Amino acid sequence: MKTRLPVRQAILDRQTYDAPAEGREGKIRLDFNENTSGCSEAVRRAIAKISAKNLAMYPEYAQPTKRIARHLGVRPAELLLTNGGDDALRVFFDTFVEPSSSILICEPTFPMYRYYAEIAGAKIDTLRYDSSMKFPLVDALVALRKKPRVFFLANPNNPTGTLVPAQEIRAILQAAGDTAVVIDEAYAEFSGATVLPWIRTFPNLFVVRTFSKAAGLASLRLGAVMAHPDSLAFLRRAMPPFPVNLAAMVAAEAALSEGSAIKKYVRATVRVRTEFAKELSRLGVTVFPSAGNFLLADFGAQGPALFAALAKSGILVRERTKDMGAGFVRITIGSKPEMKRFQQVAKRFAAKSGGKFS
Repeated sequence: MKTRLPVRQAILDRQTYDAPAEGREGKIRLDFNENTSGCSEAVRRAIAKISAKNLAMYPEYAQPTKRIARHLGVRPAELLLTNGGDDALRVFFDTFVEPSSSILICEPTFPMYRYYAEIAGAKIDTLRYDSSMKFPLVDALVALRKKPRVFFLANPNNPTGTLVPAQEIRAILQAAGDTAVVIDEAYAEFSGATVLPWIRTFPNLFVVRTFSKAAGLASLRLGAVMAHPDSLAFLRRAMPPFPVNLAAMVAAEAALSEGSAIKKYVRATVRVRTEFAKELSRLGVTVFPSAGNFLLADFGAQGPALFAALAKSGILVRERTKDMGAGFVRITIGSKPEMKRFQQVAKRFAAKSGGKFS
């Protein structure tokens, strides 16, 4: 029996977001920028202590927010916890974006900006990173004259690894007085760069963080938005009363309290990232500088066949052939043994064609 449900046109016009395939457990997961080593033992212990009665209660936010804010270096009034980084982005559309209004993004970038914009029926003004993955500052400043509702800028950017310098972000903020500027710092721990202290200077600045990457809490879904209290108050109006679960907050507190585990993981990841980039370059692969826990690489015409060989060996990567061209791939930096395994497969593959990909 057919029904004629009143589905919004914006939903009918867009495609469903393609998340990584199921069945990833037990494989080398270099496809989703996760912490492949897992969360710290402190997190596991903290979650185990949650009582049955606590699990049966709706969560309370005042004290966890206060403690998490202290670890992040902000005041509680400057922090909004969300159901993952994705939910942190969604709330900007609920708050600022109306059908036919515009947002500004620079592609290639995190696809959820476009995803939510299409659902909202918004106009999407798009900038482009150039062939060397350089951010187009001049074009951005010109585009901001049109006063888009929101400008989303991932910094470092995913998948390019690009890090926009602080002075360029300052120029953007100064030019965007009528635009909410969202700096998505999902990979800030790896870059060591942040504009978080600027939320007290620029009321149009919003900084987004996630606990899915360095903290290793992707399955628990916890994100954060930080901004001037007056600006953040508008986002609070768009949030449901219980957006974040208790286990996520307990885990985040434990992860931040034992910050040495995160720092150790970040140091190891940056070191392995540098070594891995050199190994790929020796194979003739074009590797782009990255400030995240991943690398963007171009394996050329042989890329798609290599990616299939990697998948057959149980190594998952994020192929970008569809949007960036054949041979492009984003590779999460896992542990040293995991990256060695990748190199072994790549070297065997390259050996069949002269030992290099160029």
